[in-house]
Amino acid sequence: VPPGGEVHTFDPTPADIARVADADLVVMNGLGLDDWVADLAADSGSEAPILRLGEGIAEATDNPHLWMDVRNATRYAVRIGDELARIDAADATSYGDQTKAYTQRLTELDGWAREQIAAIPAERRKVVSFHEALPYFAAAYGLEIVGTVVDAPGQDPSAGEIAGLIDEIRASGASALSGEAQFNPELARTIAEEAGIAVVTDLYTDS
Repeated sequence: VPPGGEVHTFDPTPADIARVADADLVVMNGLGLDDWVADLAADSGSEAPILRLGEGIAEATDNPHLWMDVRNATRYAVRIGDELARIDAADATSYGDQTKAYTQRLTELDGWAREQIAAIPAERRKVVSFHEALPYFAAAYGLEIVGTVVDAPGQDPSAGEIAGLIDEIRASGASALSGEAQFNPELARTIAEEAGIAVVTDLYTDS
């Protein structure tokens, strides 16, 4: 899925199918986010193992966006490195070294995120998300999600639902609406303007 693409509804091209057919490893998130990847692998005739990164993580709920907690992103990286080392044992040491270096970067990122949010007064750590992409992020870093714009990608809210969300935002004291790069920003901007809060529309969550 390219940058800015929508992983939930991505439509693979023939070139994507060819790449999967030639792959030594197919990696997907799982947990319902990208089930089409497994179908794509089967349709391509690929015999590569499929690594489902989100499965087996204790914190997982029915929400697939585990990597938004950087500690889970670290688990993802380790799983990828371990699987590459398993299927390409000749380069296992290189995979191990690169995994170690990358997880160190993620550890530093996790610490940086905690420092940034710790500087925000607790009563202002309230945000509105465009869709249900941030529950693990919020739990990890001490934010409160007070509402979402859409229930699921591709399902636009009704006028009544938008009005209700604006009322909820005003009542909660939320300070920002978090849009996402793969979605049209106009609805997020309109809601934020009506509610009188800041908006960011270029977050790369699922993309």
